[in-house]
Amino acid sequence: MKHQSTYTDILVALDVGTTKMSVLVAQKVAEDSLNIIGIGKAPSYGVSRGMVVDIAQAVHAIKCAVKEAELMAGCKIESATLGISGAHIQSLTSHGMVPIKNGRIRAHDVVAVLAAAKAVVLAEGQQILHVLPQYYTIDSTQRVTDPVGMFGVRLEAQVHIITGSVAAVQNLVRCCTAAGVGVSDIMLQPLASADAVLSRDERELGVAILDIGGGTSDFAIYQQGTIRHTKIFPVAGNHITHDIALCVRTTIKDAERLKMDYGSTLRLPSDMHQLIEVEMVHGEEKTLVNIDEVTRIIEPRVAELFMMVQKEIEKHHLEHLMPAGMVLTGGGSLLRGIKETAMVALRIPARVGIPHVPPMFKEALSHPMNATGYGLLMQALKKSKGSALRDISGPLVNRILYRMKSWAADFF
Repeated sequence: MKHQSTYTDILVALDVGTTKMSVLVAQKVAEDSLNIIGIGKAPSYGVSRGMVVDIAQAVHAIKCAVKEAELMAGCKIESATLGISGAHIQSLTSHGMVPIKNGRIRAHDVVAVLAAAKAVVLAEGQQILHVLPQYYTIDSTQRVTDPVGMFGVRLEAQVHIITGSVAAVQNLVRCCTAAGVGVSDIMLQPLASADAVLSRDERELGVAILDIGGGTSDFAIYQQGTIRHTKIFPVAGNHITHDIALCVRTTIKDAERLKMDYGSTLRLPSDMHQLIEVEMVHGEEKTLVNIDEVTRIIEPRVAELFMMVQKEIEKHHLEHLMPAGMVLTGGGSLLRGIKETAMVALRIPARVGIPHVPPMFKEALSHPMNATGYGLLMQALKKSKGSALRDISGPLVNRILYRMKSWAADFF
């Protein structure tokens, strides 16, 4: 084997996307450091808008990505941290309160107040994925981030609850298991992406992140180091690709090439005279397409996405939570001019975020498309250290994830 290492020091991230399956394999080299030893990618089939629509195709795609990562890493992948997204994801804010019997707050009091906060009525078919503490209040006066050890008579918690479709999660877990990979953990993809691309100051001051993937665009807001809002939008990169294919009557493959190589959200005079040869949709002829025409196709779809984001911000009065602006990541953030378009449409600062990877991996992983995968690895590292993961999951995460993984048990 290329890398002699025990399975306990190997961490694996599996990003099941609408356009690609991505597997990252890392070896723990220190308490808070990783060495990337394997990367596997494969085109994604059987997945639409983050949800499995064809189990056989999805299993095959996962197997291809896993096999490539195993060959590079020189070790067998047994389990992985799985990223989840999709239009079925919902979120809400809740509040819980418990009395403190002995005056001093202990860990079991925190567990109790979070249990009280998550006792909410869910839509049929939905299950809790994450309980994310925003802040705690002691005796209705003092807001704290970690109340353990403090004194008071009443403890309250404000939490952000993220739910997902039981069936959608079961299907994803089943695909992984059928591909020979156990699911050790499940995490919402925008939370992973945020871990990979946001700075500590941004998370503290207040910032929004928009991960523009293939099937969905994942939106989240952080402030004071914790999550404040999440939303999944059903508009993303594949919609742009299909718009191009329909309008210029070309193949999906050439439409994707046009988008990636020449796509822009801003019309430029230099593009008006540039012609690109593409294959006609029936595959027997070729035609010339004006780059300016491609931009005119992309513009309204990107405008639609930012309009949905703006409506979400206005609906929930989120403007004051994002003074540091917005960070764009995911494959869709590579469109030329999208940062400038976001700044104009949302009237806030914007930047394109790339994963904060170690220098030795910059060439391989310093790309917005790898934000989710690298973020999943960072969360797996935190959990392996026994971290309470207060910033993303809270003390109930083990119990919740255990329940989630048990959903799949009925299949076997």
